[in-house]
Amino acid sequence: MRKLQEIYDDQNLTHRAKAVYIYLSDRADTLRQCWPSIGTIARELSLSRSTVQRAIQDLQEQGYLETRQRWRENGGKSSLLFRLLK
Repeated sequence: MRKLQEIYDDQNLTHRAKAVYIYLSDRADTLRQCWPSIGTIARELSLSRSTVQRAIQDLQEQGYLETRQRWRENGGKSSLLFRLLK
């Protein structure tokens, strides 16, 4: 079975969620984590930032993705840490 077959077959996921999951999967490390910015994802997939944010929410609701806010040393926000769960 192909690694992403579950994503392809899941009729509950929107096309935007599938595109974002595949993008994150392609960039994930051996711990299945990555941390691209929302803007980078949007630019590279030719989607709006709000579409990417909705896709991330879709993936979280379906149990495919977990996010955690990362912080800079000066206390400012950095990009999210994405962890693929499936």
